[in-house]
Amino acid sequence: MDVTLHLAQDPEADALLGRSPLAALTGMLLDQQVPMEWAFKGPRTIADRLGAGDLDAHEIAAMDPETFAALLSEKPAVHRYPGSMAKRIQQLCRYLVEHYDGDAEAVWKDAGSGAELLKRLEDLPGFGRQKAQIFLALLGKQLGVTPAGWREAAGAYGEPGSHRSVADITGPDSLARVRAYKQEAKAAAKAARK
Repeated sequence: MDVTLHLAQDPEADALLGRSPLAALTGMLLDQQVPMEWAFKGPRTIADRLGAGDLDAHEIAAMDPETFAALLSEKPAVHRYPGSMAKRIQQLCRYLVEHYDGDAEAVWKDAGSGAELLKRLEDLPGFGRQKAQIFLALLGKQLGVTPAGWREAAGAYGEPGSHRSVADITGPDSLARVRAYKQEAKAAAKAARK
């Protein structure tokens, strides 16, 4: 994995996301209740605070939970809820250590189908169906991970030419289109509740 992503809108953070499967998974995990760029910049911030060039699932899984939470809480905090997100990141890393020997890329490397890959992603701590489908679409659209049936497994997020999620962001213009789509979807949902 070595591609250029534009999710954090920060060259160093995006470079890490493009070369590190664990950083990409961690950014996706952090992508809730904060602006997308903040979430996807998180893995670079964590790596910097650990004094490392990348994230290591074994290292993070073994860290003292209070120490890791304090690391995420330093100013500027990695997330709006650094304590709870520290727990989730450690849960993800422990799962990866237990099931994939700490190799995040192994989650998708040998998946035989889109449905199998979706199931593997849904099994990750902190990944519900929607988050798993969005990450699957990111893998297929930008990272070259395209097992048979990946678009179908990713649902609407896998549609070519769509601008629904981080899977569709390749720069500032597509970021603006994804934001506009999300605002329209929120407005429609709000109107439907009335």
